[in-house]
Amino acid sequence: MNSPISRVFVFLLIVLGVYLWIGYSITALTGSGDKATTVVEITPEGGEAIYWGKGRCFTCHSVGGQGSAVRGPNHGQFGEKFQQAMGARATERAAARTEKEGVEFTAVDYIVESLASPGAFVVEGYKNEMAVVYAPPISLNLKEIKAIVSYMMSLGGDLDMEAIDSAPSEITAKLYSKISAAAEAGGGDPELGAEVYEDNCVECHALGEEEDGEIGPNLSGIAATGLKFISESILAPAKSLTKGYETYVVINNEGRQFIGLKTRDGDGEVDITNALGDVETIAKADIKEIRIDDTLSIMPDDISEVLTVKEYQDVLSFLMLQKPAQEE
Repeated sequence: MNSPISRVFVFLLIVLGVYLWIGYSITALTGSGDKATTVVEITPEGGEAIYWGKGRCFTCHSVGGQGSAVRGPNHGQFGEKFQQAMGARATERAAARTEKEGVEFTAVDYIVESLASPGAFVVEGYKNEMAVVYAPPISLNLKEIKAIVSYMMSLGGDLDMEAIDSAPSEITAKLYSKISAAAEAGGGDPELGAEVYEDNCVECHALGEEEDGEIGPNLSGIAATGLKFISESILAPAKSLTKGYETYVVINNEGRQFIGLKTRDGDGEVDITNALGDVETIAKADIKEIRIDDTLSIMPDDISEVLTVKEYQDVLSFLMLQKPAQEE
């Protein structure tokens, strides 16, 4: 045992043990490990695991005397400033939201809103800097968010699992749709996506009963086509042409070429509307050739170069919220 080889072997075992201990300690300190990877149920216990694990809520918040973060409000009872835990506090905040918005908010609505749209209500004395928890790098899914809501409501509030999960209010259901759309689109923000849409899409497309957008199809209910179709329509528009919006190529007798949508066909004339919205009226007697080119789209094919990755994810999430109207 006193041989040089034995001493080297013992030394290597000690070094290995030290490295394993350091790795375990770092994992514990950063909140990684089982709490971050375990599949949770929609229960207060599941939400607590997410709160102190994958959700990393503890980096900004504490719960009573548990934790030391002060960047965000304490979610438990703590001193004079926080005389009620979050569940009870949410009832009072919901009343304030009801008065401001003119629609009735419940405690669950308030907590879900604080996760889905954290800037909608910022607690006095704190900044509007909460991370978007359903976007990278945190990327909580809807089930995990529901679990956190149940944990928050269990802190001094009346826990109603139906209101959280199976029978949410209209406000909460709308916020859940936003979270689902954002998560499906890779973490985009639908509210920012609406701005991207306004800046890049309204000249050609309309939503609902809007009159704008004669060049491209109305995008109401486009979410029903699925994320893949919407994504392809943006990145490679010629691959996903909507019927009635095919690109026509018209060549007149003088050899001049017109490319765009055929927006009128009658009275011996054809109207071709180009990508800029300009209309060219061509007499049928002057047309040498007219055909559909399924390799072309009047929608710009370089829009992916115009948009940043974040803007692309944002507008995707916005479009995923454009669901078909419910039949009455």
